[in-house]
Amino acid sequence: MRVDIITIFPRMFEGVLSESILKIAQEKNKLRVSVTNLRDFTTDRHKSVDDRPYGGGPGMVMLAEPLEKAIRAAKGDEAAKVIHLSPQGRPLDDARVAALAGESKVVLLCSRYEGVDERLIERCVDEELSLGDYVISGGELAAMVVIDAVVRRLPGALGDDESSVQESFVQGLLDCPQYTRPETYAGERVPEVLLSGHHENIRRWRLKQALGRTWLRRPDLLQARGMSAEEQQLLAEFQREYRSGS
Repeated sequence: MRVDIITIFPRMFEGVLSESILKIAQEKNKLRVSVTNLRDFTTDRHKSVDDRPYGGGPGMVMLAEPLEKAIRAAKGDEAAKVIHLSPQGRPLDDARVAALAGESKVVLLCSRYEGVDERLIERCVDEELSLGDYVISGGELAAMVVIDAVVRRLPGALGDDESSVQESFVQGLLDCPQYTRPETYAGERVPEVLLSGHHENIRRWRLKQALGRTWLRRPDLLQARGMSAEEQQLLAEFQREYRSGS
């Protein structure tokens, strides 16, 4: 997968791209990243990328012309989906992450200030994405989140492909509780079922816990996905245990 990032702060990406999963994915040739400095596409001596908004108001608006030049350069002769990271965009979710993982090339536009001239969005942007209903200083942090989430869905990018399949939201549920050694920590033991070696019982316990945790923390996810007969039974068991305090 190829990702091209357009930003006025290219150095922000140096650390995140040189560590952990993103570094490994690049070493495995699962990911190629290019970071473009938007100021390289300006024409004035001040390398201006913004100007005052028409109609007045606070802040500045990013100029359309340098952005369009940068997008064209990033796309080259290749087809690419252009995504603007914006609080006005569609909230990023697991389904969108999975779809983006199927793209061969993506251009991420990291805007700042009060946003981007709307004509640029209409002309060049295929989609706007948001991390949630809040505002951060710019699209750079959002772009890092998008890249990290998408890379985890690329086949072979993780050490164990099962990791991405079993994570929260992939099945429309939050993940179940996880435990590791030692068996007893601060007086609390690992649940016995996880030590039993009985794969079916472990599967059912994990599913029940995932259903229960989702019911407690994100009931909206259960309403959106629906449940099988087995899941309904396991959730009912969890609810009885939870209400009885057992």
